Amino acid sequence: MASKDAENQRSRGPPGFLPGASDPDHGLHILPSNPGDQVWQRGPPPPGNLPPGLEYLSQLDLIIIHQQVELLGMILGTETANKYEIKNSLGQRIYFAVEESICFNRTFCSTLRSCVLKITDNSGQEVITVNRPLRCNSCWCPCYLQELEIQAPPGSIVGYVAQKWDPFLPKFTIQNANKEDILKIVGPGATCGCFGDVDFEVKTINEKLTIGKISKYWSGFVNDVFTNADNFGIHVPADLDVTVKAAMIGASFLFDFMFFEHSLAGL
Repeated sequence: MASKDAENQRSRGPPGFLPGASDPDHGLHILPSNPGDQVWQRGPPPPGNLPPGLEYLSQLDLIIIHQQVELLGMILGTETANKYEIKNSLGQRIYFAVEESICFNRTFCSTLRSCVLKITDNSGQEVITVNRPLRCNSCWCPCYLQELEIQAPPGSIVGYVAQKWDPFLPKFTIQNANKEDILKIVGPGATCGCFGDVDFEVKTINEKLTIGKISKYWSGFVNDVFTNADNFGIHVPADLDVTVKAAMIGASFLFDFMFFEHSLAGL
């Protein structure tokens, strides 16, 4: 009887490990903490040549991005560097993103500011770098619109997010390292939210097929008016290339800067 209980215990695996891990000693471990604060730790990489640190993205069809509230900025009314938690569908943190920019740019360039967003895993290892240069955001300047450069790992360019000129809708393309268009992102005519989610649809280049979306979740009237904290959800096929998923994470940051940075814009 004792041997049977031991066998059952081994088949279930020890507590704290994500389901699907083939070997508990090398699986995906959850640090013991409150359920909302659980973090994922890197396990063995799946088969294939994936950028280091992005292996877990190959399993996800939903990526949640939660902006952290800066209480100091709320109290003083100043623009502080943005910080984001990136989580899986269970609310477990898989990455953490921090904006690096100078105070002058945040104050005088505001939402158009140049910056670098460094994304680290739960061990503190930087796995993605998002570079945003100072560019325009107006239909009157179609030649110098918004663009992001995505590096994974840092120093190795894997893609770009580029704004495309359109007089009516916000449109962007996800590009590979050679700046060849892979997918399009098409936003709504109005991004104010109006007490609901704002969806940016991810489409094929000809815009005939929608394969996913980036949603800015409405978090309630009080939160949206009195804080700058925004929440995004990236809904994509699980088998989408991890570098494209990394670019979509960068696109979420860009949308936050462009459309939802100020509290009243997030309604």
